[in-house]
Amino acid sequence: MGTASPQYSFGISPHFQGNSAQISPKLDSLSVHFPLRGEIFGSTTSSCTSKGCVGRIYSLPNFDEFSWEKVPTPILDTIENPMHLKNLSPKELKQLADDIRSELSFIMLKTQKPLKASLATVELTIALHYVFHAPMDKILWDVGAQTYAHKILTGRRSLMHTLREKDGVSGNTSRFESEFDPFGSAHGCNSVSAGLGLAVARDIKAKRDRVVTVISNGTTMAGQLYEAMSNAGYLDSDMIVILNDSRHSLHPKIHGTPNEQINALSSTLIKLQSSKFFRRFRESLKGLTKRIGRGMYEWAAKVDEYARGMIGPPGSTLFEELGLYYIGPVDGHNIEDLICVLHEVASLDSTGPVLVHVITKEDQEPQNLQQSDISNKQEEGSSKSDSFSSSGSQQTYGDHFVEALIMEAERDKDIVAVHAGMGMEKSLHLFREKFPDRFFEVGMAEQHAVTFSAGLACGGLKPFCIIPSAFLQRAYDQVVHDVDRQKIPVRFVITSAGLVGSDGPAQCGAFDVAFMSCLPNMIVMAPSDEVELVNMVATASQIDDRPVCFRYPRGALVQMNDSMCTGMPIEIGKGRVIIDGKDIALLGYGAMVQNCLRAQSLLSKLGIEVTVADARFCKPLDINLVRQLCENHSFLITVEEGSVGGFGSHVAQFITLDGQLDGKVKWRPIVLPDHYIEHASPEEQLALAGLTGHHIAATALSLLGRAREALLLMC
Repeated sequence: MGTASPQYSFGISPHFQGNSAQISPKLDSLSVHFPLRGEIFGSTTSSCTSKGCVGRIYSLPNFDEFSWEKVPTPILDTIENPMHLKNLSPKELKQLADDIRSELSFIMLKTQKPLKASLATVELTIALHYVFHAPMDKILWDVGAQTYAHKILTGRRSLMHTLREKDGVSGNTSRFESEFDPFGSAHGCNSVSAGLGLAVARDIKAKRDRVVTVISNGTTMAGQLYEAMSNAGYLDSDMIVILNDSRHSLHPKIHGTPNEQINALSSTLIKLQSSKFFRRFRESLKGLTKRIGRGMYEWAAKVDEYARGMIGPPGSTLFEELGLYYIGPVDGHNIEDLICVLHEVASLDSTGPVLVHVITKEDQEPQNLQQSDISNKQEEGSSKSDSFSSSGSQQTYGDHFVEALIMEAERDKDIVAVHAGMGMEKSLHLFREKFPDRFFEVGMAEQHAVTFSAGLACGGLKPFCIIPSAFLQRAYDQVVHDVDRQKIPVRFVITSAGLVGSDGPAQCGAFDVAFMSCLPNMIVMAPSDEVELVNMVATASQIDDRPVCFRYPRGALVQMNDSMCTGMPIEIGKGRVIIDGKDIALLGYGAMVQNCLRAQSLLSKLGIEVTVADARFCKPLDINLVRQLCENHSFLITVEEGSVGGFGSHVAQFITLDGQLDGKVKWRPIVLPDHYIEHASPEEQLALAGLTGHHIAATALSLLGRAREALLLMC
C-alpha cells in the first residue's frame, strides 16, 4: 500500500518542526489540500477532479508547526529595479517569469491573500519594464490585484509579506508608495483618463516620455473607459493602451464559446501589424488618398477597416472607431512576442493612441513546480477573509441578506436583483441559480445599474439594486435624477459599508449615509444585526412610493443563529431602545449598535447605567426617540461608522431646532475621522477610527467627568 504525502502548487516545500517527519513534495496515491482562509474547515465536502467527485474531509493545519522553504529564485534575486531587466536574455526572462510566479505563490500561501490576477500578468509586466523606462515612462494600471509582479520588480519585494496589512504594501498602486506608481488605482477604469492627461501634459511641456495604461476585462464594462478612449482618439496623443484579456465574462454561458486562437500565422500578422514599415506605409496611403480626394480616402478607410476586421477578433473594430489603432491579439505568456510588439509600438512617434490586445490566463503556475490536482478556489476582487474568521460555518451579513431576499422573492414574483461593482459576493450566486431570469449582473457599470433599476421599477417590478458603498459613489448623479427626484421605488442595498480591512480606503464605504440621507425622497436605514437585516429586506420590499436604501458591513454575523426567521416589516422612521439606563444614552446607527452594547457592558462594571438605543433610520429620523433620550438623560452620544455629515448631523439638526441643546443635554458625535484610514485588519481600523467599545466607553467617561478612568480604560 502506497504512502500519501501532500502535493503543493506553490513555491514552497513544507517541513514539520520538532520530531515530526519531513513531508515529501511527491505524490503517490492521494492529494491533500490545505484550504485557504475562507474555505470550509472541519467538514466533509465534495471535491470534483478529472476522475470524478471525491468526498474529502478538511482539517485545519497548525501553520505554526511548518517552516516554509521557498523554491530558489536565482534570476529574481539579481533584480533590484527594472533597469536590471535590460540585459537579460530571452531564456533568462522566461526563468524570471517562473521565479516571480514562485515568489507570488509563496506570498499567497504565507499571507493567505488572493494573488491569482497577478499570476496572469507576470510576462506582461516583465515585457513592459523591459521595453519601457519607468519611472520616466509612465505605466498605469486599472486593477490593483494585477500589479503585484510590478511591485516586486520595482523595489518592494522585501515588503510583499506586509501586503494589505497595517503600515504595509498597498493592494493598489499608490503615488505615496513608489515613484514607479504615477497614478493610484482603486476601482478600475481610471487609467486611460489619467494616462491621457499625462500624455497631453507631456505634449504641452514638450517632453518625450511614453505613457502606457493597462486595462482589464472588468473595466471594459465602465463607461468612463470609452469616454477616455473617444477623447484620446480625438486628441490623437501618443499613448499605449493594453487590454489584458483574461477571458472573464459576466455571463457564464459565454465561457463555453471557443477562444481566439493565437498560432504562428496570427503571431506573424500581429508583428507585421505593429511594425514600423506597415504603420508608416499605412499612414502614407492615408495621406495619398486625402490628396487624391473624390471620396478615395473614405473608400480606402472602409477597405482598411474591413481587412483589419477580417484579421482581428470580433469587436476589434470598435477600438478603431474610437480612434485607437488596434493590434492583437497577442499571447500574453509569450515574452518574446510581447517584447517584439511593444518595442515596435514604442519606437514610433506621432502615431496617435494604440491598443494592444493581450490574452492571458489566470491559472498559470511556475514550470519548476509540480501541478496540484486541486485548484485554489479563492476569488479575486475583495479580501473578505480578513473580516471574519476562517471557520467555514460562520455566515456573513451578505449570506443572510441573500437568504432573506430569496425568501421574499419566493413570495413576490416581482422582486428582481441588479448587481454592479467589482466582483460579486459568493452568496449572490445562490439567488442567480434560483432565479436566473430575475438576476442581472452588469459589472462595473454602476450608472447603468441605477437607471436600469429605475426602468425596472417603472415597469412594475421591485428591483433591489445591490452595489458596494464605494462603487455607488460613481452613480450618484443617476441616484439623484433618475431615482430620487422622480420618487421611483428602487431599493438600494449598499454592501461593504464602513471600514473594509485590507482593502483600505479604495473600497471603504464611509460616505453613503451622508450622500444618501441628504436626498429629499430617500428612506435611509441600517440594521444593527442579522435579524434587523432580514426585517429591513422585508420592509424595503413593501415600499412602493419612494426609493429606499439600507447598508450592511462586511464581516461575520452577530448572533450566529442557524435558523432564520421570516422578515417582519418595520414601521418607517421608528427606532428602538435595547437597554434602559439613566446616566447616559448611546444612540447607535447600524452595526455600531453592537459596539455601543460593548461599551455599555464596560461601563456597567463601573456602576454607570447606560441606555442603548438602535436608531434604525437616519431618514426619517425617529424624533420621538431622540427627544425621549434627551429629556431622560444629561448626556447623549451618537455613534456611526460613517463620515461627518451623516447620521450624527441629522440628530444635531433636530436637537438644535428642537431646543434640546438649550437645556441640560450635552451631545457628542462619534464618527469616522476626517481622513482616509489605510489598509489594516478590521480591528486595527476600528481602533484607528476610535469606534471600538473601549473608545465609546472612554468618551462616555470623559463626558461624566471621569477622565482618569477613561485613560485607564484605553491603556
